[in-house]
Amino acid sequence: MKPLLAVESIGKAVGARDVLKSASMWARPGAVTVLLGRNGCGKTTLVKISIGLVRADYGVVIYDDQRTLRPRLHELARRGLYYLPERNLLSPAFTVRDHVRAVEKLVPDSNAPHAVELLRVGEFLGRKPRTLSGGERRRCEVAIALARNPRCLLADEPYMGIMPIDVELITTGFRELADDGCAVLVTGHEVRTMLEVADEVIWQTAGTTHYIGSAEHATQNHQFRREYLGLDSPI
Repeated sequence: MKPLLAVESIGKAVGARDVLKSASMWARPGAVTVLLGRNGCGKTTLVKISIGLVRADYGVVIYDDQRTLRPRLHELARRGLYYLPERNLLSPAFTVRDHVRAVEKLVPDSNAPHAVELLRVGEFLGRKPRTLSGGERRRCEVAIALARNPRCLLADEPYMGIMPIDVELITTGFRELADDGCAVLVTGHEVRTMLEVADEVIWQTAGTTHYIGSAEHATQNHQFRREYLGLDSPI
């Protein structure tokens, strides 16, 4: 299916270093695309360029058939894009319930009760984010993302440092979004988890990106196995 979001031929230098050289990524309606790559390879930079938080030196961002080099997050958000950053999505001044109620006021067709149940965050509603573990907080963030009914979700490092139960519930949330037609893109390093959730895989390395195909194709790709997984890496 045609991507809802596409980021094509992006270049970005920081000082004398080319962080990105002709890098591309995309998110397709009804699918979970995962962006894999080593620490420091520029995954977060590429995501932030796609939503306008970092300015690219060249390339193009296409959202819903509109092309631009300098997207603006607030404009994309009005058109259905939701960005889940690596950390600090929730305000420490408010409870989880306050955040959920804010979504319900902003989004007429919010499905907040279902999202709260699916991510099992009902017991956290009366608490503030700083009192939650990293995984509990992440589940609350994903529940809020689901409650927004986004057309496109970009989730940066959602699985970092969390417990298996949190991983399972968050994955369930991403899969439900995709099954409902949302275009989901997820970044991270947790290979087994990422490949389990992936419909398609993009590998970022040496400043550029490679489309690997399905998770099964990724595990059979010789270069990907050798340079990213390691020859003897179990999947």
